Amino acid sequence: MDISEKEKFDKAFKLHCNGKLEEAGNLYKEILVSNPENAEVLNLSGIIKLLQRKFDDAEKFIKKAIKIKKDAYFYENLARVYAETKNYKKEIKLLQDACSNVNCGFEIYFLLALAYKNNIEYEKAEQAYLKALELNPESEQALYNLASLYLFLNKPEKAIEYFKKCLEINPNDKEVLYFLSLGYFRIKDYETGMKYFENRLCRQTAIKSQEVTYPQLIKKSKLWQGEDITDKTLYTYYEAGFGDMIMFARYIPELQKRCKKLIIKPQKELSQLFRDNFECVEVMDLFYDEDKTDFDFHVPFLSIPYVLGLKNEEIFMHHDKYLKAAPDKVQYFKEKFFNNDKFKIAIKWQGNTYYETDRVINVEAFAPLFDLPNVKIYSAQTFEGSEEFEKLASKYDITDLSPSFKDFSYTAGALENVDLVISSDSSLAHLAGAMAKPCIVLLPYNYNWRWHMDLTHCDWYDSVKLFRLGKKENWNELIGKVAKILKT
Repeated sequence: MDISEKEKFDKAFKLHCNGKLEEAGNLYKEILVSNPENAEVLNLSGIIKLLQRKFDDAEKFIKKAIKIKKDAYFYENLARVYAETKNYKKEIKLLQDACSNVNCGFEIYFLLALAYKNNIEYEKAEQAYLKALELNPESEQALYNLASLYLFLNKPEKAIEYFKKCLEINPNDKEVLYFLSLGYFRIKDYETGMKYFENRLCRQTAIKSQEVTYPQLIKKSKLWQGEDITDKTLYTYYEAGFGDMIMFARYIPELQKRCKKLIIKPQKELSQLFRDNFECVEVMDLFYDEDKTDFDFHVPFLSIPYVLGLKNEEIFMHHDKYLKAAPDKVQYFKEKFFNNDKFKIAIKWQGNTYYETDRVINVEAFAPLFDLPNVKIYSAQTFEGSEEFEKLASKYDITDLSPSFKDFSYTAGALENVDLVISSDSSLAHLAGAMAKPCIVLLPYNYNWRWHMDLTHCDWYDSVKLFRLGKKENWNELIGKVAKILKT
C-alpha cells in the first residue's frame, strides 16, 4: 500500500468507525480500483454492505477477501451475513470450512454453535459450544447460551451446572438467576428454585405497576416477606398470564389463614371467577380509588409460595378441585349449548404467543376427533387464534363457545358441562385442571418447566393427562394417537 493509499485507507477507516458508512465505502471503492486484491479492504467493504443490509453485495466482497486470504475474521463476517439472511446451512458449511483452513479461535466455534442451534441441530450445537468454552472458559455469553440450550433440551441438571458457572462470573445477573430457577423447577426442587424465581422480570414489572397505581399506599406499606401478619391486611396483585394466576390461586386459602384481611387484584378477566370461589376475600376490579383502599403489606402473586415457605411437594397443594363454576352460568350453558346426550369435548389450539409459538397447534390436526362416535366438539378458543375456527367450521360440526365468554367465570360455566377438554398448554388447561375436569394437555417437544420430567402424571392437577410431541412428530400424528385412545 503506497503512502497515498495508506492515507486514504486511514481516512476511510476513521469514517467507518464513526458510522459514516457511505463516505467510507466510497473511499474503499477507490482503493479497490487501484488495488483490487486488497483482502482487508474487500472485507471492510463487505462489513459496510452488511451494516447497510445489502447482503448480496456483502457476500460478494467478503467471499473475494477469503479467496485471497483465508483469515478467521473474514470467515466470521461472512458467517454473520448468512446468519442475518437465515441461511444457516450455508453458514454451517462456511464455518466448517474455516475449521479446516484457518487457526480457529473462540468466535468461529461460537458462531458455529449458534448456526447449528438455528438449524435445529442441537447435539452439534452443544459440541460447538463446548469447543468454544475450551478456548475461552470465561465466556459468559457461551456459558449462558449452552445453559439455555440444555434447558431447552430438557437437561435441567446440565443447565443448572452452566448457569452456576455464569454466576461465578456475574453473581447479580437477574436473567441468569431467573433461568436457573426454571432448571430447579423442572427437577421439582422448588425449595431452591423459588428463591431464584424472585428475580423474574414480571415480578419487578408487577411491583412497578403498583407504585404507579397506589404510590401513597406502596410507600407506607411493606413488601411481605413471611413475617407474622395475623392482624394485618395483605394486598396481592397479578403478574404473568391467566394460566399462572389460575395455577397459583390454589394458595389463596393459605394466605387467608395468615392475615386478617386479604385483598386480591387479578386481571379483570379473572375477577368474577375469583369472587365466585373465595369468600371473605376482597377481589378488586381493574381500577380502585386509592382513598378507598388500605393495606399494610403487599406481595406479587407468583411470590406467594416462596413467601409462604412451602417446601417441594407442598407446592402442589390443592391439586384436586379448588375452583368451581357459578351454578347460574352452568345452567345457562347447559340450556344454550349442551342439551344433548353426546360425549362433549371442548378444544383449544392456541394461547398467548407473546413468549413462545411452539404451543400453537394447527387446527386441522384436530380432524381425527370428529370421527369419534357419538362425540360433539366445541371450540373454546378465544382472542388470538380465533380466526382459525372457520377452517374447522367449514368442514365439521363444531360449535363456537367463545362469543359467550365474557370472562373466565363464563368459561368455567361452559367447562362444567363438558366431558373432556383437549387443549394446548394454555389458560384453558389450567382452568380445567383447577376445576377437576378431565383434560388432555398437548405439549410441544420442548415444553414448559411446570410439567416436569415425568410426563406420565401431572403434579399440579389430578384430572390432567399430558401428551407430548415426539422429536419428529407433528400435531396431526399426536392428536391421532389421542383419538385412538379415546375410541378404545
